[in-house]
Amino acid sequence: MDPHKPSKAGSSFFRTCFNGVNALSGFGILSIPYALAKGGWLSLMLLFVLAAICFYTGLLLQRCMDSNSLVRTYPDVGELAFGLKGRMLIALFMYLELYFVAVEFLILEGDNLGKLFPQAKFHIAGLKLGGKSGFVIFSALVILPTTWLRNLGVLAYVSVGGVLASLILVFSVMWVGAVDGVGFHERGVVMNWSGMPTTLSLFAFCYSGHSVFPTIYASMADKTKFPRFLSVSFVMCTIIYGVMAVIGYLMFGEATNSQVTLNLPVEKMSSKLAIYTTLINPLAKYALIITPIVNAIEDWLQVSKNRFIGILIRTLLLISTVIIALTVPFFGYIVALTGSFLSSSATMVLPSLCYLKIFKSSRRWSVELVMILAILVVGVLIAVIGTYVSMKQIITSL
Repeated sequence: MDPHKPSKAGSSFFRTCFNGVNALSGFGILSIPYALAKGGWLSLMLLFVLAAICFYTGLLLQRCMDSNSLVRTYPDVGELAFGLKGRMLIALFMYLELYFVAVEFLILEGDNLGKLFPQAKFHIAGLKLGGKSGFVIFSALVILPTTWLRNLGVLAYVSVGGVLASLILVFSVMWVGAVDGVGFHERGVVMNWSGMPTTLSLFAFCYSGHSVFPTIYASMADKTKFPRFLSVSFVMCTIIYGVMAVIGYLMFGEATNSQVTLNLPVEKMSSKLAIYTTLINPLAKYALIITPIVNAIEDWLQVSKNRFIGILIRTLLLISTVIIALTVPFFGYIVALTGSFLSSSATMVLPSLCYLKIFKSSRRWSVELVMILAILVVGVLIAVIGTYVSMKQIITSL
């Protein structure tokens, strides 16, 4: 079957672009002003560089898929290149990234609910908990029943609002600056070298959509339009990220928090709209995020048909993320760690290695080989230095 031949069934170009933008426009948008604040104004250029790199590695994944009609997912690409070990490595990175995102969801809920209700206190089983910790547990209790659902169709409808949520967030923050009196008066710094590892890690997190690109490609009605789909998705998301980074940094400067919503004056209606929009998505997406992990565990234990064991696995998984969110409640550092250790590997290093392994002709000296080697160096540097800095920040803050 010709992989480029348009099929009668499959997603239209518009729907594919919507899915792509939704996959890329996650809650990284909350941290993008913080990333710019850590690196300074000139670091904004690196956002565009990473966007170009991740766009190119997305094309490399497409070429890998075109080489074998049986390849439909990212782990399939890993297996095609490096056998079972390659499949397991990529699957491990995907599941770890999903797990970290689930933890970040809970921290985000606790931080933003704590911002809305700063005086809240919780008494649970004789323990007195502060607002943020209490809200993490409260959010987990709200989320728990959704994790038990087998059919997540309703949650999927809510979660596809990621694009709309990002736009509402940008306009709400812009409104706070332009109309509600905060203004855009902060000058910031031109360049801050010490903050660059954190900046690059957060930027890498913003473009971590490669795990779903093969699935989107396989679902396209006309696969020849995949490069155009990538272009539209990356351009739209980069515009959204760029605008949010600039207005957030102009509004709050060096005082920008790891989530821009935590800087907003809570008494303003536009601020409340931004915070509530931020709160809704994780409640709907949490169950969707952990489902692939649960399915992998159930398949490994061969208990996929046992309803009780399935509920138990989901509950224990949620409890584990709550424990981590309470123990390491540092949103910016956890997102930076995810971006450096997992996202940079999944978006830059692994696609490049798989491509070089599958296509032996690509290893001959050429402009393409130089580009791929440069991408590998960038990806490895972000992974090593970014992970070291993030871990150091987390350990210091404990």
